[in-house]
Amino acid sequence: MRSGPARVTAEGWGWRYAGRRLPAVSETSFTVEPGERVLLLGASGAGKSTLLAGLAGLLGDADEGERSGSLLVDGAPPEQSRGRIGLVLQDPDAGVVLSKVGDDVAFGCENLGVPASEIPSRVTEALRAVGLDVPQERATKALSGGQKQRLALGGALAMRPGLLLLDEPTANLDPAGVAEVRESVARVVAETGATLVVVEHRTEVWSDLITRVIVLAADGGLLADGAPADVFGRYAQTLADAGVWVPNHPIDLPVLPRSEGAPVLETHGLAIGRERRTIVQEGLDLVVPQAAATVITGPNGAGKSTLALTLAGLLPELAGSVTAAERLRRKSGLRPFRWSSRELLTRIGTVFQEPEHQFLAQTLREELAVGPRALGWSDTRTASVVEGLLERLHLDHLAEANPFTLSGGQKRRLSVATVLAATPQVIVLDEPTFGQDRRGWIELVLLLQEEVARGTAIVAVTHDEAVARHLGDRRIALGQEARV
Repeated sequence: MRSGPARVTAEGWGWRYAGRRLPAVSETSFTVEPGERVLLLGASGAGKSTLLAGLAGLLGDADEGERSGSLLVDGAPPEQSRGRIGLVLQDPDAGVVLSKVGDDVAFGCENLGVPASEIPSRVTEALRAVGLDVPQERATKALSGGQKQRLALGGALAMRPGLLLLDEPTANLDPAGVAEVRESVARVVAETGATLVVVEHRTEVWSDLITRVIVLAADGGLLADGAPADVFGRYAQTLADAGVWVPNHPIDLPVLPRSEGAPVLETHGLAIGRERRTIVQEGLDLVVPQAAATVITGPNGAGKSTLALTLAGLLPELAGSVTAAERLRRKSGLRPFRWSSRELLTRIGTVFQEPEHQFLAQTLREELAVGPRALGWSDTRTASVVEGLLERLHLDHLAEANPFTLSGGQKRRLSVATVLAATPQVIVLDEPTFGQDRRGWIELVLLLQEEVARGTAIVAVTHDEAVARHLGDRRIALGQEARV
C-alpha cells in the first residue's frame, strides 16, 4: 500500500441516490494535490457528505445509486484504497463499532494489519490527541455525543491515513473540545503530511489551517474554488446568500431581550443520570419560565442532554423532582415523567440530539402530519401547518422524500419542524442548529424566537454562543462532575 499524502481527482463526478429525482452531487471537477488542506463548503443538501462518502468508497453499487464521471484517490477508485483513507462521519453514533473505547479506536488498525505490538501506543496517542480523557475500558454506549465524536476522530487518526476526511468533526463539541480537535488535526497533518478534506460550518475554526476552499453549488458544479482569503474576500456576500458560513460575516437577525415569565417547569433537589447507579448532576434547583428561552450549556459529558430529557419527561429523576405548572396538570399529576405520550405531545415536545430517533413516516409530508393527526386536527388544518413548515424550512422540494435520505442539516430542520407542528407549550431541543448552513440556522433561530413571542417556553442544549445570544442568553450552566 502506498504511503504519504494522497492525491484526489474528480472529473465531472456525480451521484444520484436510488429513488431520488435530483442528484445529490453533479458535474463536479477538481484536483486536490498531495498534502493540500481543503475546507469543503456548500449549502445544506449541496452534497458535501455525499462527496466525502464517495471519496471514502462507501457509496455502494448500482442498487444504491447511479454515478457519473470519475472520482479517484491516487489514480484508483476509492474502493481500492480504503486503507489509505480515514473518514469521520457526521453522525457520531455511526462511527461506533465496538463496546469499549480502546477496542473501538484499535478496530481500524487491526483491519489494516498493523502489528499488534504497535496498536496500543497508537490508541493511547490518538485518544490523547483528541482529548478523550476516559479509561480505555469505558463502554462506548456511556459516552456523550461529543465524546463519541472524539472517539470517531481518534479511530481515524490511529490509522495514520494518507487522506483524512472529516464531516462536521466539531459539531457536537464544547468550545474547549473544538479547540482540542482542531489542534489535534493540525498536529496530525503537520506530522504526516496527510491530505485533508474537512466539511465544517464553523469556518472560522479552520480558516488559518486550510490552504484551499472548495464550495459546492446547490445545482451542481462548483460555486467557488481557491485560496481562503480569495474565496472569502471576493465572494463573501454571494456565499452568504447561498447559505455558506463566511468567517466574521454578520448575522442579520434581532436578539431577544432576556425575559422571566411565570415558571412552567421547576426542579427541586434534582439528581440526573441515564443509569440508576451513576449520578451525573445533583442538587439542581431550576426554573424554566414560559414565554422565554433557556439554554443549557457546559462541557461534553456534563449531563446537558440528560437534563434536557429529564425536564422533557423522558427520563426519570434519580432524586428530587421535576414539576410542571398547575395549568399543565393532567390525570397523572404534575410530574412530566408520569404523563402519557399523548399528554406530552401538546405540553412538552422534544427534539433529540440524533434526528433519526424521532422519524416515523415514509415521507417528509407524512412525518410532519404525525403530530397534528394524533391530536385529531382536520385535514385542512393539518395540511396548512405541514405545507407552511416545509416551505419555511426550505424542505418543500423534498416533501415526498424519505426522511432518512436527507442530509444531516435537513434532518435537523425536519426534526425541529415535527415538534413545532404539534404546537406544544414547552419545547426542549438538543443542539437545534447542528449541521445548519447559514440560511437554515437563521430560519431555525427565527422560528424559535417566534415561538417565544407567542408564549412558548424554549429549552435548548447548545454549544453555539450565537444561539444563546440571539435567544436572550438565559442560561443553565452545568459543570462536569459525575458521581457514582
